Amino acid sequence: MNENLRIVFGLSGGLALFLFGMNLMSESLKKAAGASIKTIMSVLAKNPLLGVFVGALSTAVLQSSSATTVMVIGFVSAGVMSLPVAIAIIFGANIGTTITAQIIAFKLSDYIYAFIFIGFAISFIVKNQKWKNFGTTIFAFGLLFLGIETMGGVMKPLAKSAIFIEMMRKVSDVPLLGVLTGTLMTLIVQSSSATIAVLQNFASQDAGDGMSSVIGLSGAIPILLGDNIGTTITAVLASIGQSKNAKRSALAHSLFNISGALIFIWIIPIFAKFVQAVSPKGIEVEVISRQIANAHTIFNLAMTLLWLPLLNVMVKIVTRLVKDDKPKEKLAITDVGRLLNYRLLNEPESAFLLIQSKVEKVLDFAKITKSKVAEKKLNKAVKKGVK
Repeated sequence: MNENLRIVFGLSGGLALFLFGMNLMSESLKKAAGASIKTIMSVLAKNPLLGVFVGALSTAVLQSSSATTVMVIGFVSAGVMSLPVAIAIIFGANIGTTITAQIIAFKLSDYIYAFIFIGFAISFIVKNQKWKNFGTTIFAFGLLFLGIETMGGVMKPLAKSAIFIEMMRKVSDVPLLGVLTGTLMTLIVQSSSATIAVLQNFASQDAGDGMSSVIGLSGAIPILLGDNIGTTITAVLASIGQSKNAKRSALAHSLFNISGALIFIWIIPIFAKFVQAVSPKGIEVEVISRQIANAHTIFNLAMTLLWLPLLNVMVKIVTRLVKDDKPKEKLAITDVGRLLNYRLLNEPESAFLLIQSKVEKVLDFAKITKSKVAEKKLNKAVKKGVK
C-alpha cells in the first residue's frame, strides 16, 4: 500500500477506534452512574462554588464534558437550575475533562490487550447489568488506548517528512495559526479529548535526534487552546431551540474558552516554562505528553479561578448578548415539542424535567384562562341581574 494512504487510513482508523472507545466508555459509565450524577447535580449544585465541584466530578466520572453540558442545558431549560449555577457547573466541566489527557499521558501500551480481554470477558460472561457496564467500560478503555497506539504508530513517518516538519514549524512560529488548527480539528472531530490525544501522540514523535519533540510544548499549546474553543460547539448545538438561559449557558462556555485563548496566546513562552517547571523532568519526547496534559489542566484551573469571582459579570454579559425577545414567554402546548430536540433523547431525565416544567406552565395558563372566562360570565350575569 502507498505510504501516504497507509498514514491516512492509520490515522483515521486509530481516531475511529479512539472515538468509539471514548463514546462507549462514556455511555457505559452513564448507565452505571448517570442517574446518581444527575441526582447529585440537581441536589448539590445549589451555589456556584458547589457547581464547579459537581461539574468537575461529573465530567471526570462520565469522561465527557459534552454529556455534562447537555445535562446542564436540559436542567436550565426545565427551570430547575439557575443560570449562575449552570455556568459554574460548565466551568467545573472544563476542569473535569482534563482528566482524559492525564490518563492518556500514562504509558499503558503493554496493558492494552489485557484491558480489552478482561473487559470483554466480564461483559460477555456475567449476567449482572452493573458488572456488564463495568466490563464494557474496561473494554472501551482498552479500545481507546488501542486507537492512540495505532495513531502513534503511523505518525512516525510524518515526523520525518520535511514538508510536515515545515508545516509544524509555521504553526509553532505563528500561535494564531495553531489556535485555528486546533479549533478546526475539534470542530470536525467533535471531541476535544480526541484532538488532544492526537496532539499528545504527535508531540511525542522525535525531530530526528531521538530527544526533541517534533513540535515542542510552545508549539503544542496554541493547538491546545484551539481545541478548547472547538469543543464549545457541542454546547452551542445542544442549546438550539432551547430556552434563553440554555443559550446563555452555552455562550458562557464559549466565552470561557475564547477569553482564555485570548489571554494565554500572549504568554505562551512563560506558560510553557511554568508547565515544564511543574512537570516531570526528562527527555522531551518522553515527558511532553504529560506536559500537554498538565498545560490543559492548569489552563482550565486558572480560567476557572479567574472567572468564578466574576460569575455575575459573565451572567450580565451573556444576558446582554442573548436578550429576552418578550417580557413574558407565550405559553402553548406546542412549546413542549418546540423546545425538545433530538439532542435530549440521550438525556431522558433532563427531557422529562423539561416536559414537566412546560406542562406545569401550560396548566397554570389554562387555570388563568379558565378563571378569566368564569369572571367574564359572572360579570355578564351580574349585569343582566342589575338590568
